Amino acid sequence: MTDGPTYGFDTLQIHAGARPDPATGARQTPIYQTTAYVFRDADHAAALFNLQEVGFIYSRLTNPTVAVLQERLATLEGGVGAVCCSSGHAAQIMALFPLMGPGKNIIASTRLYGGTVTQFSQTIKRFGWSCKFVDFDDLDAVRAAVDDDTRAIFGEAIANPGGYIMDVRAVADIADKAGVPLIIDNTSATPYLCRPIEHGATLVVHSMTKYLTGNGTVTGGCVIDSGKFDWSANDKFPSLSQPEPAYHGLKFHETFGALAFTFHGIAIGLRDLGMTLNPQAAHYTLMGIETLSLRMERHVANAGKIASWLEQDDRIEAVTYAGLASSPYADRVAKVCPKGAGALFTIAVKGGYEACVKLVESLEIFSHVANLGDTRSLVIHSASTTHRQLSEEQQVAAGAGPNVVRISIGTEDADDLIADLDQALSKAVG
Repeated sequence: MTDGPTYGFDTLQIHAGARPDPATGARQTPIYQTTAYVFRDADHAAALFNLQEVGFIYSRLTNPTVAVLQERLATLEGGVGAVCCSSGHAAQIMALFPLMGPGKNIIASTRLYGGTVTQFSQTIKRFGWSCKFVDFDDLDAVRAAVDDDTRAIFGEAIANPGGYIMDVRAVADIADKAGVPLIIDNTSATPYLCRPIEHGATLVVHSMTKYLTGNGTVTGGCVIDSGKFDWSANDKFPSLSQPEPAYHGLKFHETFGALAFTFHGIAIGLRDLGMTLNPQAAHYTLMGIETLSLRMERHVANAGKIASWLEQDDRIEAVTYAGLASSPYADRVAKVCPKGAGALFTIAVKGGYEACVKLVESLEIFSHVANLGDTRSLVIHSASTTHRQLSEEQQVAAGAGPNVVRISIGTEDADDLIADLDQALSKAVG
């Protein structure tokens, strides 16, 4: 789309980044299933490899189908650029890679997806990085955790699994004062419900596997760059502010300005880490995004109705849905997620661990899978699956205790979902 009118979300989710194929006139973005691209001549090839010209070299780095997806996501999130990669976990490493170094640390919320907790508490140690986990509702604790080696602060806009809503602006203010970027995982909210950059986030990451694709067919991740961070303000980020030996001393921030992080993610991150998104997965995700707002409206409406029903059920001890008036996070919905609190939450089931296992085994419409954000309603007992690597203390801190079941509400008929939960709870609890 060209510069001109300011388009609404529903229009941008269909058109942003996409143009009729210049060779064939194809209206849907084609799947460019190719490894490499022919150079016009030797000078053209040299200019591409020197980052003097933007174009296509090799599909580990750039691909026309993926490029459309990157532009669309950057537009929807209000960023200047984006880098797509093979999974949400890959996106987290891609986001940290230009920022970190041996001995450096990040500060992360205790309320994170269990796999992220494992990645940050265990795997990144192999790079010489470390992570401090802090309750982001305790802003004083967040401030106290920052030290001279801190290079980023990381949280989820709507936390998986509990659906807790983060005060993004308050944490962004702390990050700004510390001179480090705030990275927000916006997977559970999507840019339709929350735009973290508008609340002060520097980078936004997604597992596109979830709501963005919405149909449970492919995995993918993305890092969106706000373009607002001054990478040269201090000496904390030499990968972006100092000469890059692999490009004859080029300085990414000096050369590319607001797009420095995006160019680094492609030219260094994808080049050397190889966490490439394949073009077919990009195509599926583009098709999913075309209906994102329609699906999210139904997800939110269904979640509100079902959470309200569950809250009144005597077999349930607690429901964490932030869209309920009783939620301690209810006041953040209008501020952070004005179009709704998402469709992910947990329930604490009377009867504990065994009752939770029986519940997930007794559901008929809900699918027992390790995924969320599908059009289908999904359920999982986090303590025995996604969070089983964590200690019970860590599980409880993450909102995934032994008596907790995570529910991802789909777009089916809400009354059918309630009936399914009712019959399964009868078998699990009585």
